[in-house]
Amino acid sequence: MNLAIIGNSAVKIIHGVVNYVALMIVILLIAFAGYALWDSNQIYQTADKSNYTVYKPKAADGGKSFKELQDINKEVFAWLSVYGTNIDYPVTQGQDNMKYVNTDAEGKYSLSGSIFLDCHNNKDFSDFNNILYGHHMAKKAMFGEIGEFSSRDMFDSRRYGNLYFDGTDHGIEFFAFIHADAYDSAVFTAAVKETGRQAYLENLLTNALYTRDIGTTAEDRIILLSTCSSSSTNGRDILIGRIMDEVYEDSFTKTESNDKEERPAAGSPYGLVKELHLLWPLLLMLMLASRWTVHILVIYHSQKYQKGVKTHV
Repeated sequence: MNLAIIGNSAVKIIHGVVNYVALMIVILLIAFAGYALWDSNQIYQTADKSNYTVYKPKAADGGKSFKELQDINKEVFAWLSVYGTNIDYPVTQGQDNMKYVNTDAEGKYSLSGSIFLDCHNNKDFSDFNNILYGHHMAKKAMFGEIGEFSSRDMFDSRRYGNLYFDGTDHGIEFFAFIHADAYDSAVFTAAVKETGRQAYLENLLTNALYTRDIGTTAEDRIILLSTCSSSSTNGRDILIGRIMDEVYEDSFTKTESNDKEERPAAGSPYGLVKELHLLWPLLLMLMLASRWTVHILVIYHSQKYQKGVKTHV
């Protein structure tokens, strides 16, 4: 009988210990998941285009708001908009192509970086081919939507954009979408000299997934919007357009303002709480799994001690 009492006590102790350990694991997982969501939310918050809306140049005031951003960071010199997307950001350029990978447009450290022009290009976009880089981010931040142009519908419906520099708006007409390797020098050589321009253009058109015949020639100025691709390790998705003096109307502005659904501001507490619902299924599974583990251990030890009791009675 003493052995049975000892066995039952041991089972209760084991039950309590396993319950405690399971609870601690669940609490730690909740804490880690909460921190991970908070951290990711902070990164997306700094990358959201709404952070820079106040600085967007306006023709009516001579770009006064834009000059305020330039006073904060002298290396901001242009503004890029792709109509029908969330790509609506200031453009920077550093002395190399590494600085703005982890520096925002205000010159502060940020994992989301900023949109920047290749350091070998001229800031007046006078080169034949001008390459802009930006991170491929979720929630359609930075160049997160470039990869969506791999859809024919997206490519066909988002045809125009705007590039502001030197105090003037310039139109962009997109004519190709290409998937390339990050180490392909035939694509990622900025400011190609006159003798190589025709070959460069032909290479882009030959390897493009989609093209639009707008009469682009080696005499034009083209712009490449490049970002990482999720389809391959060193892949890059590139949207290519022609820079024009003609400014195109943004036909999406009115539609977006009418159809825009109310949503929390980037990084708001409500937005973070809204995302936490994704954790509940995982946490529920973990809790159920821990409970089943407890029950299995209890049954195992109960049977073990019952056999021991029977043997000694």
